[in-house]
Amino acid sequence: MWDDDKPHEECGVFGVFNNQQATDLTYLGLYALQHRGQESAGIAVSNGEIIRMHKAMGLVAEAFENGAALEHLKGHIALGHNRYSTTGNSQILNAQPILIKYKRGQLASAHNGNLINVGTLRMMMEDEGSIFQSTADSEIVVHLVARSQEETVPEMIADALGHVEGAYSFLFMTDTQLIGVRDPHGFRPLCIGKTDESYFMASESCAFDIMDAEYVRDVEPGEIVVIDENGLHSFFPFEPAKPSFCIFEYIYFARPDSKVFGENVDKPRRRFGRRLAQEHPIEADVVIAVPDSANTAALGYSEESGIRFEIGLIRNHYLGRTFIDPNQAVRERKVKLKFNTVKGVLKGKRVVLVDDSIVRGTTLKQLVRLVRQSGAAEVHVRVSSPPIQNPCFYGIDMQTKGELIAVNQAEDEVDQVRQFIGADSLGYLSIEGLLQIATEFGSENAGYCSACFSGEYPMTPREDVNKMLLENKCSG
Repeated sequence: MWDDDKPHEECGVFGVFNNQQATDLTYLGLYALQHRGQESAGIAVSNGEIIRMHKAMGLVAEAFENGAALEHLKGHIALGHNRYSTTGNSQILNAQPILIKYKRGQLASAHNGNLINVGTLRMMMEDEGSIFQSTADSEIVVHLVARSQEETVPEMIADALGHVEGAYSFLFMTDTQLIGVRDPHGFRPLCIGKTDESYFMASESCAFDIMDAEYVRDVEPGEIVVIDENGLHSFFPFEPAKPSFCIFEYIYFARPDSKVFGENVDKPRRRFGRRLAQEHPIEADVVIAVPDSANTAALGYSEESGIRFEIGLIRNHYLGRTFIDPNQAVRERKVKLKFNTVKGVLKGKRVVLVDDSIVRGTTLKQLVRLVRQSGAAEVHVRVSSPPIQNPCFYGIDMQTKGELIAVNQAEDEVDQVRQFIGADSLGYLSIEGLLQIATEFGSENAGYCSACFSGEYPMTPREDVNKMLLENKCSG
């Protein structure tokens, strides 16, 4: 992404069962999940006999030619995918869904996550004669399904996923079934929705709202949910593991109008802002957010501090997915293309600028400069998450320490970041505060992965995986 030093999650998945408008509803569902992936989009559809598919590079509207490409996709079962690559290069071969034809017929799959033993599996399977069409780790799983000797497709999927390690929420589709799976740690979200006659599965519940579907529940960690002509049934084939839900879903990834991990995202996100105000108070005149992802936390900071919330930064939503820098002069102005200031709000004011995270700090540095150029007397940056100090191997595009501006939480290190971004003060939410709030709001069995902050990984990535990630920057 040309202007963005935010972390990125690679995928959103959406599925429909038993609806004659399955294709159109999946198209709309992918629109609702566009924030989870902007590189490619695809839909596979079954009419009960054959699966057809279309996928292309670009945003949903681009990939489906504003709906024109849906004409040949007819059926009552569908699954869709938006992709941002954390493994697998950005090219059409790595776009999803993946559709194969094997001994049981056709199978389509869509994946959100990152597998951490792909290096070992891929080398072993290539030695045994497997031929891969892409560099995405998801393709390894469909190979494993095709190899399985189990009797039913859900059992074959369970057998295949028993060989992999890492973070995944998968949707699979046969000509007659829609199948959802979440890894035993539950890193990535996946939920179930329902209307009178139809079932839905999606990465976030906001995708259900556009079709008036009711959120039913999350797919549980380690659960395989099968939806077919007999309704919904499920089983738990994997060894239980410690719940390790990705805390960044609450901080940044999920839309605030979504329910993930059993909770409405707006609630913990607003509480993060309140706790941030308690931990890092400051005398100021206005609170503004880096739009749009920090809006809710900034409201929380304003409510707790009593400092007035204002719209001080305006975001341009019409830039599209990519931007080619034609010359140095344009490159230097690219942040101004995405953000502009409301000068009347900022002039002469002591400003609290709330952001949800800092990865490299380059965009935030330019935003602080913009706010100062608009006449702000002081700029105090507050971040509704702790310093990101460690790479993520579970589906977030932060894979080397070299990408991170903060390598520890020492006071002098925080001050170095403050100086780099040009702020008068800088305060991060503490890990303790973050996890306390998330635990209060999460489901009964919730537990969270905060390895990017703490370095405490639920699963240790293997050396060959690290090498592949670093060399290929290539999931989901």
